[in-house]
Amino acid sequence: MISLELKNLEKIYGNQKAIDNISFTLQKGEIVGFLGPNGAGKSTTLKVITGYLQPQKGEVFIGGIKASDNPLMIKQKIGYLPESNALYYDMYVREYLSFIAGVHRIPEYRKAINHVIDITGLSLEYKKKIGQLSKGYKQRVGLAAALIHQPELLILDEPTSGLDPNQIVEIRNVIKEQGKNKTVLFSSHVLQEVQAICDRVIIIHHGKIVADNDIQTLGTGLQKRRVKITFEEKLDKTDFNNISGLQQIDQVNPHQWSLLSDDANFLKKQLLELAIQQNLNIQSLEVETSNLEEIFRLLTKN
Repeated sequence: MISLELKNLEKIYGNQKAIDNISFTLQKGEIVGFLGPNGAGKSTTLKVITGYLQPQKGEVFIGGIKASDNPLMIKQKIGYLPESNALYYDMYVREYLSFIAGVHRIPEYRKAINHVIDITGLSLEYKKKIGQLSKGYKQRVGLAAALIHQPELLILDEPTSGLDPNQIVEIRNVIKEQGKNKTVLFSSHVLQEVQAICDRVIIIHHGKIVADNDIQTLGTGLQKRRVKITFEEKLDKTDFNNISGLQQIDQVNPHQWSLLSDDANFLKKQLLELAIQQNLNIQSLEVETSNLEEIFRLLTKN
């Protein structure tokens, strides 16, 4: 079932297209990473989806309902943790969550509050004022507020910001658990987190979608590849001067090299020719799988 659908969305600030005719769909039960460099249009897209901004063109559908037709109903279906995570610092944690529950008119609000306090790890801190909490626990309060009304679509903008490694693992598990029966759109600059949580990734650059696929397919779909080669002999970078199509040369150790090329198969043939010409002994030769960080750099470098 399609939970979120964007159709030909466009948002313009002055002469700049922050969002340039983008379309994608998210299915129920998907946890999708939404990536892009600063200024790519990522936050603008999230604000349009949540109704904070109105697009010049295009439509947003959530659960099959057009956002512009019934904006109040749409907001009831969304749980949103913004990057800024604006909170009322003078309120106690439980008091704040009670206020949010009242805004959503949750009938069994005490049960809902206890549930989100438990799953976000706020059990030891809920009696404190929000202003007394660390940044990581403030982030948990924001996540609890986003979850309290059991939304169909959960939008998280930098949800692990300010968390220590142990807290990151805990919140990661919460997100994964929520993703079993909700749709989660997860935005982060920490690519390791995206790789750990998400199966699918959408990358936006200059307001356009430049990639939309599962992480494994995204890596194999790129033309540029890394080839790792190990020689018995020690080589220098100059030994690769006659290899064509090289984008990058990294020395792992005196015997091992990692080479980035626009054609891995052709690069392997050239390396074999190099070994024959210079009487070199190859110990290993393999094509490396691109990780998400490298894919991101290749797709957003210009």
